[in-house]
Amino acid sequence: MRHRSEFPRAIHEIENRWIPLSDGCRLAARIWIPEDAERDPVPALVEYLPYRKRDGTRGRDGPMHRYFAGHGYAALRIDLRGTGDSDGVLRDEYLEQEQADCVEALRWIASQPWCTGAIGMMGKSWGGFNALQVAALRPPELRAILTVCSTDDRYADDAHYMGGCLLNENLLWGAMLLTLNAFPPDPEIVGERWRAMWLERLEGSPLFAETWLRHQRRDDYWKHGSVCEDFGAIACPVYAVGGWADAYTNAVPRLLAGLRVPRKGLVGPWAHLYPHDGVPGPAIGFLQEALRWWDHWLKGHDTGIMDEPLLRVWMQDSVPPRAFHAQRPGRWVAEERWPSERIVPRVFVLRARRLLPEASRGAADVRADAEPLGICSPQSTGVSGGSWCGFGLEGEMPTDQREDDARSLVFDSEPLTERLEILGAPVLRLSLRSDEPRGLLAARLESVAPDGASARVTYGLLNLTHRGGHALPQPLAPGETFQVELALNDVAHAFAPGERLRLALSNAYWPVAWPSPRPTRLEILPQACALSLPVRPPRAEDLELRPFEEPESGRPAATTELAASINGRQVEIDDATGEVRCTVTLDLDEDGLPALEHFESIDLVRGHSLVERFSLQPDDPLSARAEVVHRTSFERGAWSTRVETNTHMSSTATEFLLTATLEAYEGEERVFARRWERAIPRDLV
Repeated sequence: MRHRSEFPRAIHEIENRWIPLSDGCRLAARIWIPEDAERDPVPALVEYLPYRKRDGTRGRDGPMHRYFAGHGYAALRIDLRGTGDSDGVLRDEYLEQEQADCVEALRWIASQPWCTGAIGMMGKSWGGFNALQVAALRPPELRAILTVCSTDDRYADDAHYMGGCLLNENLLWGAMLLTLNAFPPDPEIVGERWRAMWLERLEGSPLFAETWLRHQRRDDYWKHGSVCEDFGAIACPVYAVGGWADAYTNAVPRLLAGLRVPRKGLVGPWAHLYPHDGVPGPAIGFLQEALRWWDHWLKGHDTGIMDEPLLRVWMQDSVPPRAFHAQRPGRWVAEERWPSERIVPRVFVLRARRLLPEASRGAADVRADAEPLGICSPQSTGVSGGSWCGFGLEGEMPTDQREDDARSLVFDSEPLTERLEILGAPVLRLSLRSDEPRGLLAARLESVAPDGASARVTYGLLNLTHRGGHALPQPLAPGETFQVELALNDVAHAFAPGERLRLALSNAYWPVAWPSPRPTRLEILPQACALSLPVRPPRAEDLELRPFEEPESGRPAATTELAASINGRQVEIDDATGEVRCTVTLDLDEDGLPALEHFESIDLVRGHSLVERFSLQPDDPLSARAEVVHRTSFERGAWSTRVETNTHMSSTATEFLLTATLEAYEGEERVFARRWERAIPRDLV
């Protein structure tokens, strides 16, 4: 990464500026702006997040937004209502209030003497979500958006449910947001009222995981904020960016296919990160790419960006399965349109544990397919699957799948005789029976090396009661045959000659997904089953694609690690009981205490630690347990606060059992404590 300190325009940084709203609430904004902007007004770029501009994303915000300001933009990083230093209380994700506040803020920004009136919104994750959502409201000031690692469908592709299966991420993210929502504002910004604001937030905080757990099917709650409900509502240009190691990438091809505005898509090998910080690499000069987008749509400059292909992706080569990859070998490829007529399905049929090209199956194979094949996976199947969403940290990526494959029903192809490249979503069609009214199916597409190592390429989950759709699930009729279609996550992958394709099927995927209430046996009827791969022929024009520049940004502010941060993921099996335990740790120091970081420019010491624990017995789905523990502190001189949360989930056959505690301290005095205990009915999950 090249850090720049010299830019075409000198920069003025404003640590905090209040944006007034019509109901009296004020939003806190940090602003980077050219020094001469009032004499020579500039367009504005807005990033609108709950993650605390003052300290939470400080290390990322300064280098990125300073870069934009140096190139002639006013860059604003705004705290949502109820977060950071803004007034109010945050009560949920993506509320109408959040979007209405943003529309007001855009109007205020456009009216400032330093702004030309043209505004772009950008953001990663939450900021990418609300950029799409605000665009659908069509505020006249918003001329274009750039959305990174986000989704158009809050039910199908967010941290709560996948294929109608409950993700453990629902608990993890709910615990994170509960903790974040309990942080105090900074007295240096809000003054003496900081304590009253803090107590208001503590008193008003909901148990977010409970809210989301009470909506187990795709209802109006999830439709709100899902722009896929009406792509036509978005009238401004959209640049959608994702990464293959991220959990939100399916939205990029959907947006390209569904929107009818000028649009572009970019998918690299990255995890849940901006591409100039992209891991796995290669990282790219994303801020330069973003400038080309903004200069075109906000300044009217012909940068050539809209003359380039609609979709550009990193075609990943196969790699040995490891829990971390610093780099992913591959190459950039592109498609002029999406869906692309160049991509053709190649169908493989399932027979007795083999994947055969459809055209090669003869009468003898049909007879061999007649016998049903059973699946009754141990509940611990999935422990080599890594995290649901990667953040570029050690231990997140799927490891060698052979351990999980041994607990699954697998179908292998013959070794490939030539390179095979796919781009898009593999689709699995199955005919099957169940001995229980509820159950889930996990499908993994893998590349098997000549030495037997098995690497997960992509996967998908389906709650089988959602086989007809996510809005109106229906129980299964035990013993009756039914059909399902399961689209795996979109991917770009090149299988090498000599590798085998492997389809692995299981009816458990822990700890990514919560287990079904009873052990389930599925029977697959192979004669009616097939896997369709989206095969992409090579394209000579890919060699002529404009190369991305090397990553660069503004110079970061000085921070000091006061204690080294230790991250890790560990899986253990209790020899006496057979219990499988998975523990994830983040930001612990060597003594098991929160790692500390000093933000020198604001003289703030922040400490944070996270521990996630998952456990279950392989033969008992009701033994599943998940726990999340957060510890966070803030100190400056005599001012000292900390927040501690513990969130836990288990289940019975009929209910999810959710408990949580929240404690807040000023110095050593506990100023707030609350405990939640909730029993939430299972809705065919």
